[in-house]
Amino acid sequence: MSDASGFTNISPTSLADVLGREQVMDIGIRPLWSPIPRVAGAAFTVRCPPGDNLMLHAAIYRAEPGSIIVVEAGDLDYAVSGGNVCAVAQRRGIAAFVVDGVIRDLAEVREMGFPVFARGVIPIPGAKAAVEPLNRQVRCGGVNVTPGDIVVADEEGIVVVPAARQEQVLLDAQTKVAKEADESLDAWEQAHRARIDRILSEKGFD
Repeated sequence: MSDASGFTNISPTSLADVLGREQVMDIGIRPLWSPIPRVAGAAFTVRCPPGDNLMLHAAIYRAEPGSIIVVEAGDLDYAVSGGNVCAVAQRRGIAAFVVDGVIRDLAEVREMGFPVFARGVIPIPGAKAAVEPLNRQVRCGGVNVTPGDIVVADEEGIVVVPAARQEQVLLDAQTKVAKEADESLDAWEQAHRARIDRILSEKGFD
């Protein structure tokens, strides 16, 4: 299983600067309660067809502690999870759900402090009939997610770090964070203003 421990101190903002737009989920998938803590974990992936949530309910008993369950749901009309499923996932050590779909029982989820990122809430649950393979590549928030990719999520957004690149991405992000920490606002402003003025000048703006 991929090691996500080093990523808990790196914001999605810094990771996005390193990785680029294609690894950042779209703004429709948001934290469902606030203030939500930053979470980082290896992706355990689930695909649920329209109107069905069986495989997410199966996944909470199969995902490793510390993992983030990433769900490609089939619609926005039926909840793939409710309060009890989130409670069991939390008790089993799962770090969070990231759902391209909707859940229900938000009040319960918020009260227990289980991090869920999704497109929203709806009170009606899906059926439990459709069997799909677990831990296959899914598409969530416009990003292809492979099992074992590192998912980092907080109120700033959700970033997916490909497992094959995680060591280099972490090093690059840590270097960027350290450099920014050593730069005062005065120095940043001076460099920023010079850069903006140069770009404007090059484009003929006086």
